[in-house]
Amino acid sequence: MFLRQWYLISILQHLHLLKSTKMQEFNLPVLGSLLHVDFFLSLNRIECGAEGTQQPHLILAHKLFLLTHPDVQDIEKVQLKSDVLDSIESDGMAPLFETLAASSVLELDQSLLDPMRASNEEELKKLDEKIVDAEENLGESEVREAHLAKALYFIRISDKLKALEQLKLTEGKTVAVGQKMDLVFYTLQLAFFYMDFDLVSKSIDKAKKLFEEGGDWERKNRLKVYEGLYCMSTRNFKKAASLFLDSISTFTTYEIFPYETFIFYTVLTSIITLDRVSLKQKVVDAPEILTVLGKIPFLSEFLNSLYECQYKAFFSAFAGMAEQIKFDRLDQKV
Repeated sequence: MFLRQWYLISILQHLHLLKSTKMQEFNLPVLGSLLHVDFFLSLNRIECGAEGTQQPHLILAHKLFLLTHPDVQDIEKVQLKSDVLDSIESDGMAPLFETLAASSVLELDQSLLDPMRASNEEELKKLDEKIVDAEENLGESEVREAHLAKALYFIRISDKLKALEQLKLTEGKTVAVGQKMDLVFYTLQLAFFYMDFDLVSKSIDKAKKLFEEGGDWERKNRLKVYEGLYCMSTRNFKKAASLFLDSISTFTTYEIFPYETFIFYTVLTSIITLDRVSLKQKVVDAPEILTVLGKIPFLSEFLNSLYECQYKAFFSAFAGMAEQIKFDRLDQKV
């Protein structure tokens, strides 16, 4: 058991070093057209079914990750670049566009930047007017909502520092623990967009302290998924698996990823941390996992061939899993 866990952890920690030539040395199949970028984007799509919708800026973050990935083909990057620019222009993300241009991810286009800046200034002026009106003519609840709207606008245009400042200001006008928790979730989404794990860690700690004052089970269960994602991204696989498994039947965190992606992470972290009996009970035979396992390429074969000790089939499925992990923004080594 220990050797199996050590081996799989070593594989997953070094997948970003694995090239197709190495796979061929193991006589693994060539993946060919399956490795189209759209295939990897499918696990992070916008539409998550009737239950909920993933936040657009987190989808944009994944596309930016692929756009700068050295193993994504240039022809795929042409479409990715077009998608990124469309998202930036439609949401008026002038601060993000300037940052990406400064880091040479995108070319600076003044004819695109100037209208976005003007739009930002106009919208912020309107939001400030609503705040003044609420403070002069309305109640505390309306004042809070006006400040929250401004914070959400800064998040929308990806102005990280101003968004954090405005969220803090909004928190000062918030009394209910549930509403304070919602502000923490907004901060966590912003932190995962920028892969700011220090901010993620501090926000999770803050959320746990808030729960000492109260809080509902729905928000507590959502926090488990955020913390599990943080643990997975920082290579604490055991805790990540525990948190994910606890959240399977109560998952509502569609704003950060679809249910299929959640199951992908749950199975992946469980395989390398659970003993054989626990893996069978909690993963292999779990109804919630079985309902979507077949929708995720290679995952069923990867899980079941390992459990059944069919190592030839395992390494065949491993080739596909290696590529999925390599192109997954949240599963990279920190």
